[in-house]
Amino acid sequence: MEHQQRWRPTVNEREFIERALQSDLRVDGRRPFDFRRLKILFGREDGSAEVQLGDTRVMGYATAQLVQPYKDRPNEGSLAIFTEFSPMADPAFEPGRPGESAIELGRVIDRGLRESRAVDMESLCVVAGKHVWSIRVDLHILDNGGNLIDAANIAALAALSTFRRPECTVGGEDGQQVTIHDPEVRDPLPLTIHHLPIAVTFAYFGEGNIMVIDPTYKEEAVMGGRMTATINSNGDVCAIQKAGGEGVMSSVIMQCLRIASVKAADITSKIKNEVSTYTSAKALQKVKRLPATVPQKDNVPDVAMKESTDGALERQSTKASSDVRQISKGDEDHQNKNSSLTVDRTAKHKQTSKFVGGPSNWDPYSKGVSLSSLRISQLPEPLSIVKDNKQEDVEPMSTECNPEVKSKPRFTVGEPDETQGAISPKSLKDAVKPKHKRKKKQHNKN
Repeated sequence: MEHQQRWRPTVNEREFIERALQSDLRVDGRRPFDFRRLKILFGREDGSAEVQLGDTRVMGYATAQLVQPYKDRPNEGSLAIFTEFSPMADPAFEPGRPGESAIELGRVIDRGLRESRAVDMESLCVVAGKHVWSIRVDLHILDNGGNLIDAANIAALAALSTFRRPECTVGGEDGQQVTIHDPEVRDPLPLTIHHLPIAVTFAYFGEGNIMVIDPTYKEEAVMGGRMTATINSNGDVCAIQKAGGEGVMSSVIMQCLRIASVKAADITSKIKNEVSTYTSAKALQKVKRLPATVPQKDNVPDVAMKESTDGALERQSTKASSDVRQISKGDEDHQNKNSSLTVDRTAKHKQTSKFVGGPSNWDPYSKGVSLSSLRISQLPEPLSIVKDNKQEDVEPMSTECNPEVKSKPRFTVGEPDETQGAISPKSLKDAVKPKHKRKKKQHNKN
């Protein structure tokens, strides 16, 4: 409940303020029809704004939710204004049930917005007769420095201008199910605002002959009456509120409306400029975030491909080197086996060369045919002879891939000639060949 006692000026303070106004001067140095310095700030979230009009500070916050429409207006949404007077703003304000000043403030702003059709209510309809958007604007008075109506009206307009409602679609089997999309999935939608109704408050002093715009806290305590004219930049009168006090002539009201139209155009341009600056800064932040996220997604496959190709090349090179090493090792092992076979055969040849007797004693035509040559010719061909061609094919590749690997000679320099002769392949046909030649010669002679 609001406390009825406010700050009351003394007699000297009242006389000083009135005499200054008669001289077209004000306590803070302004002229009668000058506004105080206006500053509009926006929060991080869409739909929040703070207005500073001199020492007066008001914060506005807009929200939305799906509700059932009124029966007499099934295709229109709703707009509601709620005010909160905190003891932090003025010691005369007490928490709890709102007082007359809070109710009057909410009604003046609500009348200027709803009755002038500033916000398109039909665009808030989702399903006719079932689901519509209900917009709520909460106005918090942070500091009472006078003229709360004008500051709260500007805060409400700034909050509605930057508010974005989530996009929703209708689907389902019956076509009545509403799906609300996340802002990250689909961009929220702004409200359709046709014009900005600006509230301009006039204060009257004396018998109504002196009037000023944007009264301060001390001037409100001294004034005899007040009138608020809500008008847009086109000069259309949206609402007029006369809160009792001294009467005002019609000529003075017309003069106030002309002054209010000029001031409304200035404030409207300032609000639009601040909103455009905020939206451009918000869009720039989104653009700056994209290079940090999108190129990473695009470059990941390239990096992965590069890494995979590099890894594949490294694997192929390691495989090639390992294959060359295995081939070289296989050649060395094969050569070692061949050398061992040759050593064993030379040892056997030495042993068999000492044997006396055999086919050379039986056959008078066989001259110089040793038993060792016959036995060696009957043995299967060694692996070295069968795989000579393969080894010759492998050796150039191994030498090209690994120049350090060199083919070893099959025979050492110090080996005897008998060993080399023993290794050369001979068959039984070669040994018996001279006998057939002799028989053919004898037959020709006969």
